Amino acid sequence: MPSLLTLFFYILAGAGLGTLMIFTGIPAASLLGAIIGAGVLSASGLIDVAVWPLGTKTALGIGIGTVIGTGINQETLSELQNLWKPALIITFSLLITGFIIAFLISKFLGIDTAIAVLGSAPGGTIGMSLVGSEYGVGASVAALHAVRLITVLLLIPALLNLLGLKDGINTP
Repeated sequence: MPSLLTLFFYILAGAGLGTLMIFTGIPAASLLGAIIGAGVLSASGLIDVAVWPLGTKTALGIGIGTVIGTGINQETLSELQNLWKPALIITFSLLITGFIIAFLISKFLGIDTAIAVLGSAPGGTIGMSLVGSEYGVGASVAALHAVRLITVLLLIPALLNLLGLKDGINTP
């Protein structure tokens, strides 16, 4: 099958399930649906593995980075005056925990160390997959992060609702 037709089917699967997932009310449902839709199609073996044209992933990465960057404004920067200490604590505790978990799963489960480190890193699926592709392990890293992302997106809202935090910020 020609590669552009293959890409069309992947885009159709991702866009189709991503659009349907919007109606579930799950946070980031469109992203989650797109990952599941394209992933199920890919795993099914019904069509060839997607081969993206040169520069496509870079262009998509730039686009996603731009979308995220536009969310940073004066209010965000002023909030950092109060949040920089917790941000550093969270970041370094996640990094340390990620490295510990990575070395444990590498040693006891026989997972490649690079896959384990990048897969347990606290970055997002897209960013860590792009870094993983630079090391030749992008698909494995993407799989680990996709499972993490799907699990977190399904569990965290349910836990927040269970704790009664659905209607806004509750402080002790």
